[in-house]
Amino acid sequence: MRRTVLVARLDSAGDVLLAGPAVRAIAAGDHGDSPNDVVMLCGPQGASAARLLPGVVDVVVWRAPWIIDPAPEPTPELVQELHDAVVAADVDEAVILTSFHQSPLPLALLLRLAGVRRIAGASVDYAGSLLDVRLKPGEDFPEDQPEAERALGIAEAAGYALPPGDDGRLRVTHLADAAELVGRGPYVVVHPGASVPARAWPPLHHAAAVELLTAAGFRVVVTGGPDETELTSTVAGPEALDLGGRTDLPVLGAVLAGATVVITGNTGPAHLAAAVGTPVVCLFSPVVPAIRWAPYRVPVELLGDQDAACALSRARICPVQGHPCLSNVSPEDVVDAVLRLSSGISSLGSRRSIGRTDGRKTRGNR
Repeated sequence: MRRTVLVARLDSAGDVLLAGPAVRAIAAGDHGDSPNDVVMLCGPQGASAARLLPGVVDVVVWRAPWIIDPAPEPTPELVQELHDAVVAADVDEAVILTSFHQSPLPLALLLRLAGVRRIAGASVDYAGSLLDVRLKPGEDFPEDQPEAERALGIAEAAGYALPPGDDGRLRVTHLADAAELVGRGPYVVVHPGASVPARAWPPLHHAAAVELLTAAGFRVVVTGGPDETELTSTVAGPEALDLGGRTDLPVLGAVLAGATVVITGNTGPAHLAAAVGTPVVCLFSPVVPAIRWAPYRVPVELLGDQDAACALSRARICPVQGHPCLSNVSPEDVVDAVLRLSSGISSLGSRRSIGRTDGRKTRGNR
């Protein structure tokens, strides 16, 4: 019997994209025998990504006061909004996807009060009657694994597995046609923006990399959101194509899909590039571990000092004067990385930084 399963991932667009393999497993049903309708529960920042995931039939947007920054007040009206949306969706069960530093329990309580009968999630804390399927991080599965595999592990514990023929890579659908925007011929994308300042490479470093890439014969396309047009203009300079403010997520996905290489930080577009299969030069600030959040299962050149003082701090603003983990990466380093990926080879150091020794994923024991 076809059921409606609520899959919750309340974070950013990149986090939602990393949930894609888990979503496909849940949509396939109980080991592929009976497909399910997946309704994604997302915050405002992740909703557009959820609409691109194969297997999603509807998206519920809700502002979780323990996730959104700045946080909304936890009013009765806000709670009622979620309750009404869950009841209207006629949800049979829920799978709550979280990162290592998050608890599923606040949402599980609200879903239980909305009548959801079966809930699965991963929780360090005692879950009592809030979770029917509880994984214990660090015991039932390793914490140091890619986020996509963590999410898939939660789905598997709930009884769902990827269907035969699904290789578990990130995937998106419903992309737009970007041919008129980018024009003809191969190109490299530079996406200089980052939602978290601690993860941003300096703008003038980006601009210098664009100048060097252009001099080396690459056509460069610079992308960014509506609030990043000044940044993209600075980075693009007189020779690159500036698409700042001209791409929503389906269009951006198409632009990235057509690129030879994407240069970006550890931010949403890195995961969108992975979802369309494009190699990534990732300027990765170590405030979060690369093994968990590096672009998943595509060729990657990981740049940045992964042992810097800010490592694993989860800082939003760089706590170290001068932002040395990224500012010490030179524009020439970026160009060299692009050349390596363009030739189909990523460095051994990058592979080791993200816990991979070849082009395949590595899975820990659960």
